[in-house]
Amino acid sequence: MRAFQIVACAAGLLLNSTCAAPVRAQTGAQSLALEKKLLAAKTLKCKFSTMATGDWEAGKTKATVAASKIEVAFSSIDIDEGTAEADGGYGTTFISVKYSHGYLHFMQISDSGPLYLTTVLTIETTPGHFKAIHTRHEFTPVALPGFTSRPEMYVGECVAGS
Repeated sequence: MRAFQIVACAAGLLLNSTCAAPVRAQTGAQSLALEKKLLAAKTLKCKFSTMATGDWEAGKTKATVAASKIEVAFSSIDIDEGTAEADGGYGTTFISVKYSHGYLHFMQISDSGPLYLTTVLTIETTPGHFKAIHTRHEFTPVALPGFTSRPEMYVGECVAGS
């Protein structure tokens, strides 16, 4: 009985890998094409439609989720040099860039302290739009509407340009 189970299991594994190979190859080819497109990007325009804000109240943490409409843009992206510029309402600032296994990371540390991170994935939401995450590691004692004063995480998508 034990020998039959081993043979059946081995046959199942062989059949599964043989039958699944074309699907994996297609997915792999699509993934490679997306990776090449992202690695060739010289600009990215990102829109984030959902945000979560973290805070502390009476010694306990909490999170609030809401709709958002923020845009982040990067230009002069040079992955080999690890540099880019962030185009925003406060002037153009220097960015550090790192690509690793399907994740393109942009890191900005402000002279005033806050850290902003944006990660673009080699996964599409819709054709031509990459999944993206943007976080703002920032805190001020007074919360002002329209300004980042608490930790924030945004989810959305980016479009690559040349």
